[in-house]
Amino acid sequence: MSGEVVGAGLVAHVPTMVLPEDVRRSLNDGRELSLVPGLHRLKAERLDALAPDTIVVFDAHWATTVEFVVSAHDRRHGRYTSDELPRGMSQVPYDIPGDPGLARLIGDEVTAAGSWMTPIDDPYLPIHYPTVNLLPFLQGPERWISVSTAQTAETDDFLLVGAAIGRAVARSGRRVVLLASGAMSHTFWKLRELRAHESSDPVHIRTPEARAADLDRMAWLEAGDHERVVDTMSEFLRFKPEAMFGHYLMMVGAIGGRECTAPGVAYSEYENAIGTGQVHLWFDRPTAGWTG
Repeated sequence: MSGEVVGAGLVAHVPTMVLPEDVRRSLNDGRELSLVPGLHRLKAERLDALAPDTIVVFDAHWATTVEFVVSAHDRRHGRYTSDELPRGMSQVPYDIPGDPGLARLIGDEVTAAGSWMTPIDDPYLPIHYPTVNLLPFLQGPERWISVSTAQTAETDDFLLVGAAIGRAVARSGRRVVLLASGAMSHTFWKLRELRAHESSDPVHIRTPEARAADLDRMAWLEAGDHERVVDTMSEFLRFKPEAMFGHYLMMVGAIGGRECTAPGVAYSEYENAIGTGQVHLWFDRPTAGWTG
């Protein structure tokens, strides 16, 4: 039986989401972040209905250097404390069944495509919060694996790896959801300024130009115009999208790349996180234009 990608999403992982609600509201002028109920709705309306076998997370914080890496554990479990933000993410328990079979297929397909990917099942391999922060909202009985974002890669590398992952899924017999966990434009306010810009209101995005670039791409994604997003990456890189937007590029590469026409459905408002652009967009499998 062939496998298939049954759905995909570009999702935010901001640390504010996992803070207590009263703290979230105190940082946001008394309002709840739309990102929080958005993930709950995403699970109820999409993931629960799809019941995927495996979720693949393209993790924008897992920066590898000489190759891509995919987690290949039978199970990852423990407690997570962020070295970046230990006050807000401290000793968070996680327990994630893995999918080493799919991880090995991914490694084989990426290598065969001419890039570099290693499945790693070292129990001491660190985990990162673009994966961990999704778990309280989205985790069900399915398996989870994470894919690194090679910091030396370029747009074409991410697309190539994504296409190879799509082929690996097809070989696997699995029903898979892909989650590109990362931001759009991604420049923080400086330390002496950032506490004045913690509200989710997009007026606090680091520059008006970055906000405009994000909003353009959101409109294109909602229209299913992935071709335009891919073809204007050199322009978007001026606004420092997180991880060179590799999380999105691998995701879309797995479902047709430039030819993908899946329209995005917003599961949050467009929000600020101390200067960076955040949103949840979901892509259903359409009747055409999706090759994964």
